[in-house]
Amino acid sequence: MPWLYYLLAILLGYLIGSIPFGYMIARARGIDITQTGSGRTGGTNVFRALGLKYGLLSGLLDVFKGVTAVLLARYLFGDDLGMIAGVAPALAGAFAVIGHNWSIFLGFRGGAGGATGAGALLALNPTAGLILIVVFVILMLVVRYASVATLTIGLGGLALLVLFYLVGWHTPFGHLFFGVIVALAITWSLRPNIKRLFAGNERRINFS
Repeated sequence: MPWLYYLLAILLGYLIGSIPFGYMIARARGIDITQTGSGRTGGTNVFRALGLKYGLLSGLLDVFKGVTAVLLARYLFGDDLGMIAGVAPALAGAFAVIGHNWSIFLGFRGGAGGATGAGALLALNPTAGLILIVVFVILMLVVRYASVATLTIGLGGLALLVLFYLVGWHTPFGHLFFGVIVALAITWSLRPNIKRLFAGNERRINFS
């Protein structure tokens, strides 16, 4: 019954993604990150509240959530369940992003999903993941809009997976489920940022 494994992969990914590392890091420093800045629990808001060291730690742990969800689902359920290859790890990775953005442990609040999405994509399709992580870092350093860099993970990930699938580059059809779900989840979470970008008043990252 492949559908049962798909449901288990979704549940596994969601619970792993729901672990609120950013919230826990900030709480250990006496700050409720959900009441600070943007209210998000991702690395960007932790960085703004606590500095670069804690922001990087939060971001890396969020990447780890995405990697873990995909690799664990692949180990438990395999890549070739039923007629659609790659669905179980793809769903686990996608729902890790959903868990991060709408954590069951924080009343369905969370981050925007960029770091978790990047980690999941790296485990699912290393070539696409590495490309987007490099682009993400460049955008953060040059453009300095965290929202633009995060949107690139979602929309760029979908674009790369579709391209790799069409040219037959180690991308089963099931991976496209990941691309679509993550692109929608990240874009939906960043709606306020997108409005500010169009209005010209989105806040930039200040590394100094």
